[in-house]
Amino acid sequence: MRLQDKVAIVTGAASGMGASTARLFAEEGAKVVVTDVAADEGAAVAAEIVAAGGESRFVELDVACEAEWERAVAETVSAYGRIDILVNSAGVSGSHPDLLNTHTWDQQMSIVARGVFLSMQAVIPVMQQAGRGSIVNISSISAFVGQAYVHMGYNAAKAAVRVATKSAAVQFAKDGIRVNSVHPGIMPPMKNAMRSADPEGRRARIAAVPAQREGRVEEVAYANLFLASDEASYITGVELPVDGGYLAI
Repeated sequence: MRLQDKVAIVTGAASGMGASTARLFAEEGAKVVVTDVAADEGAAVAAEIVAAGGESRFVELDVACEAEWERAVAETVSAYGRIDILVNSAGVSGSHPDLLNTHTWDQQMSIVARGVFLSMQAVIPVMQQAGRGSIVNISSISAFVGQAYVHMGYNAAKAAVRVATKSAAVQFAKDGIRVNSVHPGIMPPMKNAMRSADPEGRRARIAAVPAQREGRVEEVAYANLFLASDEASYITGVELPVDGGYLAI
């Protein structure tokens, strides 16, 4: 197993890419701490992992709250003694119909950009003590390009994740900590998606993807698995698109 006995925290793991990542990591031998603000759904994912023979627990977590990060890390260390892997998958759709909406900007900066920073602030000291660790931050193709149907706050927040990842990779490589980002392309709509869920608009966007289809959440999970695993032991600070060739155009 590729993550045998590793301890992993996965945010946004109640659904979508986060849930797929949590399940895959457990299948590969990791002890998985499932976190999300959606308590019922997150607890169900953790219970599903346990029922399948894996080891998991659910911790309710608002990624934008520093105190909750401190609690989540303390609970994880108390239960398992360490944290080997952190996957930041928590996010919120950026396809608000009002492209100049202030709330959407603030929401993106809080959940996406601030959430990733707070996660690293809380987890890196634990990894430093162990002298090792792998962090995978889920960004987006939106970190590279402007998009007519996406609020600029989403682009800006995902770009912040992209560059913060590089900064952390450089600053903490000496401590044995690797930090990489994964950039999904057109994926199934999030639960709170608005404009990006419109069928006609999706057909047009998928037509612009060289692979001519949307991605699957498990395809992102497998990218996360590789970067989290020791197979990627000399890889840090990289940007891994999972986008069907979108950024290659």
